[in-house]
Amino acid sequence: MSTISDAKSADPIDMIDESSSIPSSRARRDLERRLVRKLDLRMSVIVLLNALNFVDRSNASSARLAGLEQDLHLQGQQYATILSIVYVGYILMQLPANMFLHWLERPAILIPSTMVIWGVISTLTGITKNYTGIFLARFFLGFAEGPFVPGVLFLISGWYKRDELAVRTTLVSCGSVLSAGFGAVFASGILSGMQGTLGQAAWRWLFYIEGSATVLVAICAMFLLPDFPHNTKWLTPEERTLAISRLAEDGYGRPGDLTKRTTMQGLWDAVSDWKVWWLSLALFIQFVSLSFVIYFPTIVATLGYDTSVTLLLVAPPWVLSTITSFALSRYSDKKRKRYIYVVASSSTAALGFIISLCTMNTTARYISMFLMAQISAGQMVLWGWMANTFAREPAKRAAAIAMINGLAQAGNIVGSFVWPINWGPSYRYSYAICFAALGVSTAMFGVMYLHLKRLNERMERDEQDTKELQGPVGFRYLV
Repeated sequence: MSTISDAKSADPIDMIDESSSIPSSRARRDLERRLVRKLDLRMSVIVLLNALNFVDRSNASSARLAGLEQDLHLQGQQYATILSIVYVGYILMQLPANMFLHWLERPAILIPSTMVIWGVISTLTGITKNYTGIFLARFFLGFAEGPFVPGVLFLISGWYKRDELAVRTTLVSCGSVLSAGFGAVFASGILSGMQGTLGQAAWRWLFYIEGSATVLVAICAMFLLPDFPHNTKWLTPEERTLAISRLAEDGYGRPGDLTKRTTMQGLWDAVSDWKVWWLSLALFIQFVSLSFVIYFPTIVATLGYDTSVTLLLVAPPWVLSTITSFALSRYSDKKRKRYIYVVASSSTAALGFIISLCTMNTTARYISMFLMAQISAGQMVLWGWMANTFAREPAKRAAAIAMINGLAQAGNIVGSFVWPINWGPSYRYSYAICFAALGVSTAMFGVMYLHLKRLNERMERDEQDTKELQGPVGFRYLV
């Protein structure tokens, strides 16, 4: 990586073609609408990719209800270990993969290629015979899946303006939210209809079918995903010039400025910025509170229904969560505010934890699951907020997104052990831990909100003193 030249940049604002003209006024607005619409259509495939990313990482939860533990003779904490081990490789791969993506500048190749690899590994999980086999499969699955989330976040942050980013983050991320529900519904059909087919247990077919689907979709995605504005082939010259210039106008950097930082310089910029470490720690703690997501089928099973009904009941809370996510992120972009919507989402989820903590009533607990699922809406806004915070520096943004997401994923390792079976069926201690973690993380995000707000006020005072804008639009952090 140290040999990377300064000429490489995933957001080359300085590469605007001066010979190309951008229509002004009304004509430009029409061209921009067509550009964003074309981009949204292409990016929409990420919804399906994200769904498969979540399904292949979490399908062990559905398989557990169909005898995975018994068939593989798992004992004690071995099931929790196979859930958590996937995050070791998942964490380790995120930073180097995003640095490589910044250098390669070809997400349309890199992202689907990693999908093919993890799809094959997920499929092979179905042939495992014991704890060692599934442990190794899950371990390597994490390495293959690691580049996906930071790569996707870096890709969309290289195309959209700051007040477009939250709703687009929600669009491409809602696949994981929906798959938390409909993945269970799909699993229900496989688990109830494939038992004994070709002499195989139904849970094995779950891995065979879902892993194969990932490989097929990944191959198709290579022809649909964009790269970056300067090297995407299906853009017209006018669209390419507009795609680059509108980011420059939104404060993403200026020609000859920080956009020419190399990949290694971007890494150093990220490592030396305390905001990266603070957000990583806050998100790590919040991921502990999100641990209920990977145990959601188990939590729903405490309502007392059979496996098929349990998996069907998993879906409705996540459908509502998806609707709420779009509404929240849309208002977040429209109002150009972030933290207040994170607080609203976290408060709703906290209420869900409190209800489940206090009662075993079936109706109340199922209602609480709808409330808990609303935490995903705040997560979508959070990712848009983090990308906004490092918007002006693409090399740093690539490293920062990967570092924050990678370090935060360690919270999933901790969270895998928050729901031991001996704490069920009430899981009161588990809900208490999630509630406390959510409160601490929300407070830490509040500290970041106050800091960025002070920086904005300082920039406003400086501009008033100098009577000059520091960029085309006077950059401000969205808070």
